[in-house]
Amino acid sequence: MGKPVLLSVDDDAGVSRAVARDLRRRYGEEFRVLRASSGPEALEALKELKLRGDTVAALLADYRMPQMNGVDFLEKAMDLFPRARRALLTAYADTDAAIQAINVVDVDFYLLKPWDPPEEKLYPVVDAMVASWRDSHDSAVEDVKLIGHRWSAPSFRARDLLARNAVPYRWYSVEEPEGQRLLAAAEAGPDDVPVVITPDGRVLKAPSDAELAAVAGLSVEPQADFYDLIVVGGGPAGLGAAVYGASEGLRTVLVEREATGGQAGQSSRIENYLGFPDGVSGGQLAERARRQAAKFGAEMLLTRDCVALEAHGSKRVLRFADGSTISAHAVVLATGVSYRSLGVPGADGLTGRGVFYGSAMTEAQECADKKVVIVGGANSAGQAAVFFARYASSVHVLVRGPSLEASMSHYLIEQIAGIENISVHTCTTVAEAHGTDHLEQLTVQDARSGERTTLPASHLFVFIGGEPRTSWLDGTVTRDERGFIPTGPGLTQDGRRPPGWPLERDPYLLESSVPGVFVAGDVRAESVKRVASAVGEGAMAVTLVHRYLGER
Repeated sequence: MGKPVLLSVDDDAGVSRAVARDLRRRYGEEFRVLRASSGPEALEALKELKLRGDTVAALLADYRMPQMNGVDFLEKAMDLFPRARRALLTAYADTDAAIQAINVVDVDFYLLKPWDPPEEKLYPVVDAMVASWRDSHDSAVEDVKLIGHRWSAPSFRARDLLARNAVPYRWYSVEEPEGQRLLAAAEAGPDDVPVVITPDGRVLKAPSDAELAAVAGLSVEPQADFYDLIVVGGGPAGLGAAVYGASEGLRTVLVEREATGGQAGQSSRIENYLGFPDGVSGGQLAERARRQAAKFGAEMLLTRDCVALEAHGSKRVLRFADGSTISAHAVVLATGVSYRSLGVPGADGLTGRGVFYGSAMTEAQECADKKVVIVGGANSAGQAAVFFARYASSVHVLVRGPSLEASMSHYLIEQIAGIENISVHTCTTVAEAHGTDHLEQLTVQDARSGERTTLPASHLFVFIGGEPRTSWLDGTVTRDERGFIPTGPGLTQDGRRPPGWPLERDPYLLESSVPGVFVAGDVRAESVKRVASAVGEGAMAVTLVHRYLGER
């Protein structure tokens, strides 16, 4: 593998040479500097780099190019090198282009030409891009190989874990010659899948989530025993708390059992989040938030299952499944909710083999020209329907209620109505799932007539209800009958504080029944189930943490 690449794209030959010259002068010893004269030419170069196993650290693209402008190029380049840092070059103070670039393709920087002197205008930007890239997983793990079976639930989980954490990997099916060659080299068989081969040649057979995360370069071990703030959950609320906690000087660690982003991180396009008029994918939003938290010094601890929360005096102790612990002055619980199991005959045995919970975007290519079924009537289901309609021959949305209006945003309802290959079936539920190695068809039932019909389907994506992940808090933190956590005024009855409350004051607005343990996002009782609300609660929780710490 050669040096990591810095690629500049500009149709003006003079400008292109100048960019390459200035980049080589500063970064030539450590990076390979390449240039292209158009977006298509640059994409071909990126494809070749990808096939050779090379890495790309940064992309600089001119905005005003024929055939393909800079924004379009950067958007396509993200599919090949999602961790490469991106900058848009323009000779004009084009505000519209900047907004589009930031919102649509998550551009990191916006540079005006000319950039003379480069020491003041170009190099500081590229230095920041390179530093950010070094902090990403792509700079450490370039070529994780994952060998598995197309319809294996553990293989799907491994792919999903890597994809949701934006870890670059190469997938090989055991049914293909190259996959078989890799299994032979690893002295493994089809029963050992998924098999992971690291860049340094280590082989893992059917690894656990933690083992897979560790070899993929993700942080799985805490750097300290004691923190100012522990945030449990990496969705919008947890990321909001981590950003504000770390930026305000608290030694902060975020603990997540799967991947940052939560349910929102699986959304293909969020179009009603403030500041993103063109929409933003949940993955992009989560990745920006993760990078922002890391910039301020927040630590990320992934694939760790929490099994208990204990209060020892002023210390709050978080216990993990392996018996280890970390402690802090304060805790923010932002564990969100998980989709409820479909609970019909045949579904459990096909989970990960055609039946998926949430928007498993790693399956998008496999849905090409297939029949897809979405179960659910909220925004997450609508976003998934719009996304998979771009690949599938048909998408059927099954809604338990009489309409979408009660649970889905108006803009999504309008989008769905305008897409020809999406069909909405109201008052309809799944009664049974059928298939041998993978899902083949569904039995659906009309709640009005009781009539059952058969619907062919290769993929079923389930978005029904939300169950809070709070059973591990039993006996420590008060929960309601559904498992959600009441806070502040929701804990008091007739002006009386909750049983066992040790302080002279009432619980703060987002404080649980345990002083110093705050709750934010979907897991909080009576919360508003929206991304913006969750982020706001995460930030508000940190303000209350400061107030709590000031009492000590």
